[in-house]
Amino acid sequence: MEREIIQTLDGSTTIQIKEWDECYHSKHGAIQEAQHVFIKNGLSLFQNREVSILEIGFGTGLNAFITFLEGRKMNQSIEYVGVEAYPISAEELISMNYVEELNATDDKGQFEKMHQCNWEEKMVLSKDFTLTKRKQFFEEIDDLNRYDLIYFDAFGYRVQPELWSTAIFKKMYESLKDKGVLVTYAARGVVKRSMIEVGFTVEKLAGPPGKREMFRASKSQ
Repeated sequence: MEREIIQTLDGSTTIQIKEWDECYHSKHGAIQEAQHVFIKNGLSLFQNREVSILEIGFGTGLNAFITFLEGRKMNQSIEYVGVEAYPISAEELISMNYVEELNATDDKGQFEKMHQCNWEEKMVLSKDFTLTKRKQFFEEIDDLNRYDLIYFDAFGYRVQPELWSTAIFKKMYESLKDKGVLVTYAARGVVKRSMIEVGFTVEKLAGPPGKREMFRASKSQ
């Protein structure tokens, strides 16, 4: 499928799949979406403590990089696992402007290492941040009670409804520790019903720019 790099409304870039009219991040602002959905409504719940994170859709590495930067501010020790079945190309990576837009020039090398490190191997990015990338389909995930937080950033239900199924959310539920949290930009009724069916308690929160609502789901046993 044809892909192109586009600039979103906050100045940051994303990748658009033209055939689907679908982007890796919001056209209304890639960085703004990541900050609102995954940091404000996810990572910030775990300040001043160790936190293990699973990202569903590693993609451009934006969510991982922002988490690295923000975790340092929040005094967090982070174990980060990113799952991706179709990694972006080196050419696409070069076109991403996240380092500049986040004023993170001093950490440019860390962003590059996130993409250059080997798949299936844990890499130590700093004394408080480790990254493991897994080249894997979401339905192959079989972690149990491992994560405090899941960033669910799959392509939208409109183009890939199978990624938002009850079967997938059952795997997400099982992957989380008790009192673990899943955050996603999505807010469809069918997604909420699948989450509830597997045991999640679901909150509807204000969405990022350009989107009215989003979901945060919690696990409690």
